[in-house]
Amino acid sequence: MAAKPKSSSGINKVMSLIKSNGVKMVDYKFTDMLGQWHHITHTIEHFDEDTFRDGIGFDGSSIKGFRKIHESDMLLFPDPVTAFIDPFMAVPTVSFICNIADPLTHESYTRDPRYIARKAEAYLKSSGIGDTAFFGPEPEFFILDNVSYDQSPNRAYYEIDSQEGAWNTGIEGKNLGHRPRYKEGYFPVSPLDTLQDLRTEMVLTMQTIGIPVEVHHHEVATAGQTEIDMRFDTLVKMSDNLVAYKYVTKNVAKNHGKTVTFMPKPIFGDNGSGMHVHQSIWKNGKNLFFGNGYAGLSDMALYYIGGLLKHAPALCAITNPTTNSYKRLVPGYEAPVNLAYSMRNRSASVRIPMYSTSPKSKRIEFRCPDPLCNPYLGFSALLMAGLDGIINKIDPGKPLDKDIYDMTPEQLKDVPSAPGSLPEALAALKDDHEFLLRGDVFTEDLIETWIEYKTVKEVQPMQLRPHPFEFIMYYDA
Repeated sequence: MAAKPKSSSGINKVMSLIKSNGVKMVDYKFTDMLGQWHHITHTIEHFDEDTFRDGIGFDGSSIKGFRKIHESDMLLFPDPVTAFIDPFMAVPTVSFICNIADPLTHESYTRDPRYIARKAEAYLKSSGIGDTAFFGPEPEFFILDNVSYDQSPNRAYYEIDSQEGAWNTGIEGKNLGHRPRYKEGYFPVSPLDTLQDLRTEMVLTMQTIGIPVEVHHHEVATAGQTEIDMRFDTLVKMSDNLVAYKYVTKNVAKNHGKTVTFMPKPIFGDNGSGMHVHQSIWKNGKNLFFGNGYAGLSDMALYYIGGLLKHAPALCAITNPTTNSYKRLVPGYEAPVNLAYSMRNRSASVRIPMYSTSPKSKRIEFRCPDPLCNPYLGFSALLMAGLDGIINKIDPGKPLDKDIYDMTPEQLKDVPSAPGSLPEALAALKDDHEFLLRGDVFTEDLIETWIEYKTVKEVQPMQLRPHPFEFIMYYDA
């Protein structure tokens, strides 16, 4: 699959956008294997219509999970439909999200996360099952006033502060009489909610770059936990929107002297940040998940759930990709660790929302993922697991329409659980990834690289270091 765009109308719109906004600089953004944006900026004099055909060179050996030093040269191909005027640059700048390709063949790079998402969409169409997969993530994050941290051979610490923090440390010049208590931050009005205007600015900024937003609100945790929900979209487009969403929230916060983190569990003893992902498959404008079965679902939707539940341990290696992720996915709390499905029940890992009876709104919601997930990889993996369920007619079993937190261990003994750690999830992915290889969407090389990187760069360094709490438990033993 070539990386070059084919739409001349899209290119014409870009040239018009550049002219009407007096653009001086051109910014090329792309995503590394972990889901972070990188960029390179050229002057407008070095940009023309041939750029879409010829690409922009860069050093792939300096990007996490990409090329080795002896094969470092790579090309960026800007996608014209992603163009937007960057709201955080002083000089008028047009930004593009890019596809990555080999400089000799111009073939798409197999470790480019966006390419994997493009292949997932193509595989869905080629399967004949559907022509469109819609995704609607609900990323949660914290808006903090200050953070500091360090790690060295003889010291390790982190400290976060927030004028909304239940601990009320007394930030200089702040009156902290009103603040959300632990686990009581859901939907309070001002003055408990101090971030209304900041969240609104984030939403309005997203809209200026083409991201449709539906709602924003304070979340359950203290210390500024926030949720901003985008309108659902197709797999690649929603992945583009989510990486841009992180860019916007972090930069708006920075402009106000605050900082944003998407860590799933930055605060001990309070709710973590998840990213529930709504999903549905359509064909010829019809929602194939609507039917006459349980919770208004079709057989196809139930099989899709079966695929998610069967492959959930392996999926977690991609959708919950950090050691910190498993500080949130802990049994006995509100995190959806039990691999079951239910309508309305938020304690199940798969929920069927029942807000509307409209066929267009019927969807399933996978609640395990967190916002450190690379959306290109995560959404693609979820789609591939669901399609495997449809192809193989995987029975999801009976729904669990009970409050899981009130069930006894004996009642829960037959309900499988999500992995309890990143090593456990990576082991599951190593043993169960054939479903990801269908249609060459994921490759063995990408999966091996992912497992190796996560093990060497994240799991092992964490295992080697003393934890501050170990001093509390063991120093004077």
